[in-house]
Amino acid sequence: MKYLNLQPVQVCGYPDSEGQLVFADEDLVAVLVHLSEDFGDDAGDWYIEAAFGPSLTDPLNPMFHSLDEAVRWIDRKIQKQ
Repeated sequence: MKYLNLQPVQVCGYPDSEGQLVFADEDLVAVLVHLSEDFGDDAGDWYIEAAFGPSLTDPLNPMFHSLDEAVRWIDRKIQKQ
């Protein structure tokens, strides 16, 4: 079983948005971005800007209403590998 670890970052190109690097053990598996008000109806959602590994690329770039929801989805996908 892989252990997920988050590291906060600022992602270039997303003004006033926080980001999270998601690691499974030592491997970078995803970059999440918390969308700001600049994104209209999607503001406040978490977006997978980049995903690494075959189990995380389907569907491409899903969005989630919370960081916890995004992490649970990533965890489920990773554990299937």
